[in-house]
Amino acid sequence: MSKNIAIVLGSFHKQEVTQMLECARVTAREQGLTIVEEVWVHGSMEKPLALKRLLMRDDVDGAVALGIIERGQTKHGLVMGEVVYDAIVRLQLEFMKPIGLGILGPEILPEQIPPRLDPYAREAVIATAQMLK
Repeated sequence: MSKNIAIVLGSFHKQEVTQMLECARVTAREQGLTIVEEVWVHGSMEKPLALKRLLMRDDVDGAVALGIIERGQTKHGLVMGEVVYDAIVRLQLEFMKPIGLGILGPEILPEQIPPRLDPYAREAVIATAQMLK
């Protein structure tokens, strides 16, 4: 029986994250998962709330979070990454539903982004699929 997942995406790096979404869609099909919802939010700080809303749904068995937390001139991205990652792990444990984490960074440099887009998206979906077995 197919399991249903939702994907939360950060629009701050829309072009790159759209590429991640395409890869995630292909991987979900390969893994026998059905994507029932795709939700775009502004950035990573909004992902935990969007994920919680989705995980509360009976038709969502798991989720994937995709995005980028780029290195900036301050430690804002590093702090944001730690807070967001912690919130996502807590949501998994609260709802007992897996969330594949495909967020590049924090502190990723622009030149490090392109080669990681597809692998991070693919592995986030595979991680969710494996936890749903």
